Amino acid sequence: MAKFAVILAAAGRSSRFGAQATRDRKTFRELKGRAVWLRAASVFQARSDVEQTILVLAPGDIEWFETKFEPNLAFINLEIVEGGEQRSDSVNNALAKVRGDIDYVAVHDAARPLITGNWVESVFSAAEKTGAAILATPISSTVKRVAGSTIQETVSRDGLFAAQTPQVFSRELLQEAYAGRGDFEPTDEAQLIERTGHEVSIVEGSPLNIKITTQDDFQMAEALLALLPHDKSLGSLVPEEDDPLKKLFE
Repeated sequence: MAKFAVILAAAGRSSRFGAQATRDRKTFRELKGRAVWLRAASVFQARSDVEQTILVLAPGDIEWFETKFEPNLAFINLEIVEGGEQRSDSVNNALAKVRGDIDYVAVHDAARPLITGNWVESVFSAAEKTGAAILATPISSTVKRVAGSTIQETVSRDGLFAAQTPQVFSRELLQEAYAGRGDFEPTDEAQLIERTGHEVSIVEGSPLNIKITTQDDFQMAEALLALLPHDKSLGSLVPEEDDPLKKLFE
């Protein structure tokens, strides 16, 4: 069985969320009784093939985080790594801690708490076949290119997808891509892989897998929780009152 490491990116400052202090960061907020980052982590923690989980935090958040979530951390196999100036720096810091016996690395936004085991299974399986796979959804809205506040053109949405996470790659491929990035600042890991010439497979995800960026997103996530598909074979997906992982994440 292939071995996976998961990097949870949570080193952002949550400025668009309106956070004024560490405790206000979107990933640390409670979403229906469970912190956002814990909801994201639990799905990966439920998998037997995930052998390493790394959470990337801003340096100034680590001490507060370890105190706040000490009861949870006692039950979780989790490593904490300091983030860098940019998201790519943070992921690269975590990548340096990935064990040499790991086959694949998944990078997931800790601010995407509505990820489900079924979607993870799909993208993990695709990555094992192709070496590089991401979740994404086709763009359904009409797309406008704008300058200032004026529409310049309507862009065809044919073949356009909105990238999500997790994004999963062979460990060696992702390390090679980061080693060769130089001053380039990618918007996601797939963009780095594309620059190497390696093809990245798309696995169609779900619009429910939203990333919390603003307060409106948080309210939307609260409403969408009830709509997530349940999978009795994965503890993290069953109704919370029956969830065997619940006691670990309370």
